[in-house]
Amino acid sequence: MSYAGDLTPQDAWAKLEDGAILVDVRTEGEWAHIGIPETASANDQRNDPLFIQWTFPGGIPNPDFVEQLKRQAPEDTRVELLFLCRSGQRSIAAATAATQAGFTAYNVLEGFEGEPDRYGERTVNGWKNRGLPTNLGKN
Repeated sequence: MSYAGDLTPQDAWAKLEDGAILVDVRTEGEWAHIGIPETASANDQRNDPLFIQWTFPGGIPNPDFVEQLKRQAPEDTRVELLFLCRSGQRSIAAATAATQAGFTAYNVLEGFEGEPDRYGERTVNGWKNRGLPTNLGKN
């Protein structure tokens, strides 16, 4: 494994309560239409999530991802970063890139929406389906 490890959504929430920062690497469309994680209630520091696309629509890689992360993340690279995508796959690549850039990075398993059920609906698991705080969307 080329990053600090994998966390369940519940374990990620516990890390947020300890001061970690969530990095949502989904696309702008996903943020706007599916919803976003709400993390301000996790701790007194009000560590709101960072929103940095790992890929653009169509799966086009974001060539500026690491630079955008460096601009938005705390300068103290000891702060743990928790990477979240739709299902927990893009966030693995993002956590790996962040680790290579010197950050302590974790992948959030199951992602924001989780895996699809037998009908293709994303109702099985994930941040949202585990009842963790969400907002309707990011404008």
